[in-house]
Amino acid sequence: MVSGKDAQFDHLTLNTRGPIPCALQGQAVLNTPYFNKGSAFPTHERRVFNLTGLLPQNVQTLQEQAKRAHEQYLSQTDDLAKNTFLASLKEQNEVLYYKLLQDNIKAMFSVVYTPTEGDAIQNYSRLFRRPEGCFLNINDTERVFHDLAMWGEADDIDYIVVTDGEEILGIGDQGVGGVLISVAKLVLATLCAGVHPNRCLPVVLDCGTDNEHLLRDELYLGLREKRVRGERYDEFVDSFVRAARRLYPRAYIHFEDFGLLNARRILDTYRPKMACFNDDVQGTGCVTLAAIMAGLHVSGQKLADLKMVVFGAGSAGIGIADQVRDAIAAEGNTSPEEASQQIWLIDKPGLLTTETKVSDAQQPFAKKAADWTGQRTDLLGVIQAVRPNVLVGTSTVPGAFTQDIVTEMAKHTARPIIFPLSNPTRLHEQTPEHLLQWTRGKALVATGSPFDPVQGPWGAGGEQVTMEIAECNNSVVFPGIGLGCILSRARLLTDKMLVAAVQAVAAMSPALRDPTAPLLPDVGDVRDVSLQVAMGIVKAAVQEGVATEDGIPSDDHQLREWIRVQMWEPRYRDLEKVEMEGAGRTAKGELRKAGTVDRMSDMSA
Repeated sequence: MVSGKDAQFDHLTLNTRGPIPCALQGQAVLNTPYFNKGSAFPTHERRVFNLTGLLPQNVQTLQEQAKRAHEQYLSQTDDLAKNTFLASLKEQNEVLYYKLLQDNIKAMFSVVYTPTEGDAIQNYSRLFRRPEGCFLNINDTERVFHDLAMWGEADDIDYIVVTDGEEILGIGDQGVGGVLISVAKLVLATLCAGVHPNRCLPVVLDCGTDNEHLLRDELYLGLREKRVRGERYDEFVDSFVRAARRLYPRAYIHFEDFGLLNARRILDTYRPKMACFNDDVQGTGCVTLAAIMAGLHVSGQKLADLKMVVFGAGSAGIGIADQVRDAIAAEGNTSPEEASQQIWLIDKPGLLTTETKVSDAQQPFAKKAADWTGQRTDLLGVIQAVRPNVLVGTSTVPGAFTQDIVTEMAKHTARPIIFPLSNPTRLHEQTPEHLLQWTRGKALVATGSPFDPVQGPWGAGGEQVTMEIAECNNSVVFPGIGLGCILSRARLLTDKMLVAAVQAVAAMSPALRDPTAPLLPDVGDVRDVSLQVAMGIVKAAVQEGVATEDGIPSDDHQLREWIRVQMWEPRYRDLEKVEMEGAGRTAKGELRKAGTVDRMSDMSA
């Protein structure tokens, strides 16, 4: 029985207690991942929903099902096959899928996300079995509103992830296969933060592709034409945003893996108008800043002491530079222009200066060429001249952090903070093992993909010490940001809200308690981290006056409970039989709701 105290938030739409209405029966129930319990359907539900002849007689528990699924998972021949198995399971039984992931999150994370998801995306057209997500193409812009409207009514969608597939996970232009990054990000939002999976919408904007391999591939499923750019592209993106805002006005929009020329421009266009987020720009910047703050704590320094070199000035590198600059400015009460002087960007031409061709996003960090005193502008030359205490790699140039570069950096700072963040693993600028060997265990390391712990004679007396490597993965921050925006129904995602998210992650760094521990929380603790991040986001949204949800508790204890009861959990809830007539989209187990076509009106309204 639920006590009155525990039931105080049962009225909330996203409350996860109580039965789920279901208007289906028989095979239709089993074919709906949201309802399907498979062998775990209890006897009374088998009778009520006409399942008695469709299932074996033994009623199993979710844990027993998860054990069997895990054995099936382990029988797969390689990680890509495991990824495909998990995708198939997700299409059969949503609760079992997330239960399996939750129970084995550390082992399966790299399979369901980077680096294996990158392999799945590259092979999308060859592994294709059934579509998942919303496919919009630039040659049918007039149908964008119609096609988005098929996914429900105004209050049915909370979280939209959209990509144009141009810059996927360090592997570049993947065209329509980019839909799987939208799917994967939403999986992480559910797994890590309890965002309700049936209230999420993955979208791909198919604008063509410049990937010659895909253009020549007869099995490729997307538009087999060169990527459209310019005014027509902008109109297509805008038609999507306007349609999404009209159809799902309370939904939070997450832009993912857009190309360098578009990612920041799109974010800057829409961020003042709605709650939206770009994970490559903001998410990467937030989690990296949290790791840097933890590293500075270990080394006894502050943001005012920071001198950071970023190798790779794409959307991720610029996003990190922006977040760090803004944090320096806020902490030191200085201008962003002054704070940017503590950051140096290096890209293909070398150090970015006023004599280098730079983008609008890169320009604030370009150094005056006349003031540059270094003899060289390559990475080693900049390290020698600047003597940084932080080095971040977002270049996708494997091995770029050579021994000469690392040892040169270590000459001038006792605890060099070195983050090779490019992923997948094969694109890392350097391995943690080499970074620790070359600095005699002094480097403070975080990476973009998972690495095994590194052991070496780095104790005070030369004894063996095992160093666990923090994975600087956006999943410790973006799911909680999304959850906080959804629950507060924030009109905007402000800078102060992002700062609150960074502070929440940094406060949970294991390195704050043990200098040999990772700089970031472990992926196994990510739901606790997401809860804290969501709390920070909601509180900041209220303070900023952008929260629109009624009844948000002001007391921290109550706020924590208010968030927790709205976080979806992979557990079977009772099904409540309802009549098909008058049933909602969820109860019908379908994406389209009766009456949706009536909403197909002129977009200019």
